[in-house]
Amino acid sequence: MAGTTATERSGTSKGGGTLYRGDLGMWSWVAHRITGVLTFFFLFAHVLDTALVRVSPDAYDKVIETYKNPVVNLFEVGLVGAVLYHALNGIRVMLVDFWAKGPRYQRQMLWAILAVWVLVMVPGAYFMLVRTVTEMFGGQ
Repeated sequence: MAGTTATERSGTSKGGGTLYRGDLGMWSWVAHRITGVLTFFFLFAHVLDTALVRVSPDAYDKVIETYKNPVVNLFEVGLVGAVLYHALNGIRVMLVDFWAKGPRYQRQMLWAILAVWVLVMVPGAYFMLVRTVTEMFGGQ
């Protein structure tokens, strides 16, 4: 592609039609960064609300009571999904970096961690949402 302009090369990426022209490995990198930032902000908020118990136990109880609603439950499921993906992909990144055959198998390892993520998240989300769905729509 020496001597070609960017306009002549457009459309040659594996991304095909998306604004971000990376392949699957680059999307996993983006997801890894996003899940890391989301986890950091959750931990920051968690430390703050837990520290509140030392200042005012009554205020702490009120804050914790606000967390007991269906929207927060959905956020909790998202948090578990983010932490699980970040942990599994972190293991994959370490294998790619420190295992001699890691770069060769990085794509297969990505599909494997995504499969493990789905296998863990489906039952996990079910058990996390059972109480919320029961309270919202009635039941036993």
